Amino acid sequence: MSDLTGEIIDSRYELLTLIASGGMASIYKATDRRLDRFVAVKIMHPHLANDEEFVNRFIREAKAIAALSHPNIVSIQDQGWNEGGTPAVFIVMEYIDGFTLRDLLIERGPLDPDELLRYMIPVVSALAQAHNLGINHRDLKPENILISHDGRVKIADFGLARGGLLGNTMTVESSVVLGSVSYLSPEQVERGVSDARSDIYSLGVVLFELLTGQKPFVGDTPIQIAFKHVNERVPIASTIHPGIPASLDAVILKATSPNPDQRQRNGAELLDELMKIQIELDPKKTQLRLDLDLPIDTPRVKRKPNHPEVRIGNTIVNRVKSFTEPNFIPTGKLEAPPMNNMSNSGAIRRKTSRRVKRNRIIVLLVFLLVVGGGWLGFKTLSGGISIPSVVGMNQIDATTALSAVGMKVTVSSEEFDPTTHSGIVLSSNPGGGGRLKKGDTVSLVLSKGAQVVATPTPTPTPTSTAGLVSIQSYVGLTSDQAQSELTANGLTVNQTFAYSDTVAAGNVMSQKPDGTSPVPVSSTVTIVVSQGSQMVYIPNVYSLSRTDATTELENLQLIVVVRSSGTGNHVTNVSPKVGTKVKRGSTVIISLG
Repeated sequence: MSDLTGEIIDSRYELLTLIASGGMASIYKATDRRLDRFVAVKIMHPHLANDEEFVNRFIREAKAIAALSHPNIVSIQDQGWNEGGTPAVFIVMEYIDGFTLRDLLIERGPLDPDELLRYMIPVVSALAQAHNLGINHRDLKPENILISHDGRVKIADFGLARGGLLGNTMTVESSVVLGSVSYLSPEQVERGVSDARSDIYSLGVVLFELLTGQKPFVGDTPIQIAFKHVNERVPIASTIHPGIPASLDAVILKATSPNPDQRQRNGAELLDELMKIQIELDPKKTQLRLDLDLPIDTPRVKRKPNHPEVRIGNTIVNRVKSFTEPNFIPTGKLEAPPMNNMSNSGAIRRKTSRRVKRNRIIVLLVFLLVVGGGWLGFKTLSGGISIPSVVGMNQIDATTALSAVGMKVTVSSEEFDPTTHSGIVLSSNPGGGGRLKKGDTVSLVLSKGAQVVATPTPTPTPTSTAGLVSIQSYVGLTSDQAQSELTANGLTVNQTFAYSDTVAAGNVMSQKPDGTSPVPVSSTVTIVVSQGSQMVYIPNVYSLSRTDATTELENLQLIVVVRSSGTGNHVTNVSPKVGTKVKRGSTVIISLG
């Protein structure tokens, strides 16, 4: 997109400087000439502005985020089309004059727990409201958490947001990987699906990084990092940076669980846990809280390429660190170190050397203990392949999901469950988030549906043939109707299940005997009940070659249509979207680029 700096949008917003540019839009600092204030204007790229679907997504984003009236979320102030000049679809947001949490992390290094909570509690409070309205952010990272120069904390860029108010769309081109890979949850990597618990995972990674000064996983390529999120466990933060409270360690470990069911359910639950830790660290926080939008006492971040030491009086200090500490007031004048004679200098050097040697030995021992303990703990946590959560899937989908990560599958038992349809997975061993070696077996417990209890019935009227009873054809009736009538005639019912594109789920597809002849009393009648059309999830085939993507989709009995644009041979788009549930035999379109 060409730079629109200097343009006036909607006869009102004068674009001053380009702040950022992404896959869908560019953001400019602008002046609102009507109200004489700075704003941020987000303008959709021209090649997307002609696409009605993208424009509708863009507008839905503005409306949905406007519904999030929270002091710690960047507010939406206007939305429209520029009709008086360069054609443009735009959103106007409040302008935050400050820096990002990433800038603070680079400048200050790891944050202490109390400082971390002062920044993150407002963030989690804002996310809790978004989750309450059914909106998930899906791209939480330090770059999207803004801090104004007066200390106010704001969540920005709900451009990947998804939820009830937004519909099942996201304002980003489908050819890019959603979210930043270092913060993606395992379910986003594996199945391309996300909910509030995926935001919790991302926040857990952010908390880990702010406390330790490093990301939990690194790799040479995004694929390597994504693989680690799926198959390894985020380390315990205190093994990387000692001094972190055990309660904060536990919250992060829970938030970054590979199994979404084991994480905090939403922002409100995480907020409650963090506030309890804040009270634990500072009991004064038990007082009535009114501080979510109050400025945080924070230094202005100012990056320096070097951190030279200078002398103030007789004290040597680090120029950048000291000058950015709160309440730091330099006294005296800057002067060069005084020249000492050789003998005094040698004495000081010998004295310092003995102290440094002693300290180096102590630090080395502590380092070896921490690294050794951390390595053992990490190996314990991250061994094997992570088992995906399959509870709630039918047997075929669960087998597909587990086979995709190299697991064998067996059904250990079936149990009656009045709240779950027959054939649905009730539990697995190991459960979701557990770990096994490739080729090991995961056992499933399937639901048999509600248990049918036979009630006393009148003695059936026999046919003219002694000891026999007539039955009818129950094909097309519900399984409950068939079982009720058969048991009323003193017959035993054996119920099996099969998929069908023509018979509604829960109705009888076939029976044996078929009802053309009488059967002996107490005989067993087998009925086959429809499970409806067989459904599968669209797998994530982004970046795969044409051959690999086609093979994976056809193995799920899907029909593949290939669209090629250019000379590329790797998948850049999938329709329907990854994670969509479709019938076997459905058509999937893959685009190459």
